Amino acid sequence: MDAGETSVVAAARELEEEAGIAVPVTDLRQVGAFDAPGRDPRGRYVSVAYTATLPAPVAPTAGDDATAARWWPLDALPDLALDHADILAAAAALT
Repeated sequence: MDAGETSVVAAARELEEEAGIAVPVTDLRQVGAFDAPGRDPRGRYVSVAYTATLPAPVAPTAGDDATAARWWPLDALPDLALDHADILAAAAALT
């Protein structure tokens, strides 16, 4: 998050910067905060995850920090880092 941003504003900005997908802040739905001690070996980090439903399919494009961007079926995900599989499972449970 940048100074002065809420987590939802940061999420919308990062989605556009990293995947080229613009979503209004009002269309983002919070999945939850993920803050278990030890969840990240780099230090103490808290992640707030959001989900959105896009009105039509859109191809993501890598930008800024991302080397690649693509969609993955939930039943065919690659190995994920840290607790990211738990985060995706929480998001899938909202639908």
